[in-house]
Amino acid sequence: MHRVMEGKNHLIISKPIIQELLTTLAHKFGRDREELARVAVYLAEIARTVHPKQKVNALEDEPDNRVLECALTGQADIVVTGDRAMLALGEYKGVKIVALKDYLNLP
Repeated sequence: MHRVMEGKNHLIISKPIIQELLTTLAHKFGRDREELARVAVYLAEIARTVHPKQKVNALEDEPDNRVLECALTGQADIVVTGDRAMLALGEYKGVKIVALKDYLNLP
């Protein structure tokens, strides 16, 4: 997130990604509505929101496909993830897929 805050990189999100994130924060981490609203506002402030039209079915997990759709629509160079299935792809249509530790080691 420091790279985004420093303007070195740009965060690209979509509504389906925000919804998945908020659902996960609520169910797995017990975040309340107020916390979720703050997260949504924060993301809207620091990220560029895109509206994917192209459907991707490259992975079994549908939320992972939404990430790829967002990356393609936003013309991202890289997706940073901890998801093993996405990392196994390594790249999708020119978008590199890397683990956070590898991203943090980039120049």
